[in-house]
Amino acid sequence: MPGKIIALLGSPVRGGNTAYLFNKAVKGAEDGGCEVEKVTVPFLNFQPCMEILHCMAHEDCQMQDELTPYYQKFREMDGLIIATPIMTMGIPGKLKSFMDRFQVFYMAKYMRNNSFITPEHRARRKTLFICISGMDLPDNFDGALQTTQAFCEIIDCPYWDGVFQRDMDHVRDIRTRPEVVEAAYEKGKELCRQVRRED
Repeated sequence: MPGKIIALLGSPVRGGNTAYLFNKAVKGAEDGGCEVEKVTVPFLNFQPCMEILHCMAHEDCQMQDELTPYYQKFREMDGLIIATPIMTMGIPGKLKSFMDRFQVFYMAKYMRNNSFITPEHRARRKTLFICISGMDLPDNFDGALQTTQAFCEIIDCPYWDGVFQRDMDHVRDIRTRPEVVEAAYEKGKELCRQVRRED
């Protein structure tokens, strides 16, 4: 059976550099035989976590909006692609708010000791992280990577690999870095190979 992958785009610029790498990774995963659902997170209509704490004792979030269906989809998926630019040395606001709403998974796993994901499914699930930054600093990606790795552990879809490009303020067009573009495609394809179901 084909693996199910959800691909999150954290940039609102559908024709920008982040989206270009995102689409290459998605194409790689699809060429590998996986089903991919693309989500442009900045255009989803949802509120940030309001710390109602309903999820401490329940398997759902009391807030009902366009993010709600993704709780079930994240249980069922086999792999995840996250593509984002760096904003203020971290994850952009709407994508970060999307991640924060997964307190539903956090509470199940860490507070009730009853993760939504079985150990067998977790062993196959993996996340590919794609990230670009305007500045050229050695620690450009540290904050975003730490946040992403924490999120991946909360949802039991461990960080697997990444594609990174700094200094985009000078590079301008990611297509002038064919090795990065190729890496996004090939890692998307390999992600699919890693998460495909054998049953």
